[in-house]
Amino acid sequence: MANSIQVHEVSAGYGSVQVLHRISLSVGDAETVALLGTNGNGKSTLMKCIMGIVSPSAGRITATIDDVEHDLSGLATEDIVALGISLVPEGRRLFPRLDVEENLLLGAHRRAARAQLARNLEFCFETFPVLAQRRKQLAGNMSGGEQQMLTLARALMTAPRILLIDEPSVGLSPLLVIHTIDKIRELKERAKLTILMAEQNFHQAIRIADRGYVIVHGRMEYEGRSRDQLADNELVRKLYLGM
Repeated sequence: MANSIQVHEVSAGYGSVQVLHRISLSVGDAETVALLGTNGNGKSTLMKCIMGIVSPSAGRITATIDDVEHDLSGLATEDIVALGISLVPEGRRLFPRLDVEENLLLGAHRRAARAQLARNLEFCFETFPVLAQRRKQLAGNMSGGEQQMLTLARALMTAPRILLIDEPSVGLSPLLVIHTIDKIRELKERAKLTILMAEQNFHQAIRIADRGYVIVHGRMEYEGRSRDQLADNELVRKLYLGM
């Protein structure tokens, strides 16, 4: 069954400050789409609009979940999560005084996830063996890379159809960034997910993205319909490749 996102002409901001200007994008079924942009260009705001954390001032956001289209406008965040859309936030946002397993169990709050709790927990531990080894360790005592693994796994505990991932490389060493991006690709393939990934690390993002968009100052400046198109675009070369 198909799972996808459509964002049409969305504008949004905070108070009198407008951040997004008529943004449109789409993520097709089982695609990994990269949303590329440097800090402060609106990537996180768009993610928050999709999740109902920020209300757009204009435009429309819809999601198709298991072949059924849903208008996300006006829905509360918990209702969007209940549909099968999950966010891996920038900065991880774990519960540092709870252990690994407790953090994971908190992710299984929607009804569909509770019915698959044992299976999803086993899947997370198979995908991230270090979490199984440290299931009773406090999240706040883990390294940055381990915390990122835990954040990804917690999102999987919601049994999502669509996964939004916001800046997975932030705060990680180059080797851990490679490992994290590889894990995202593995998760997409194993769980058959549809993924929108906001990222400023161009080289790592296009290793796993099917295609992508470039956002600059809250406006969508370029859509690359393939990895090759992204790499060969003049704007991308200027912003990311120093050319």
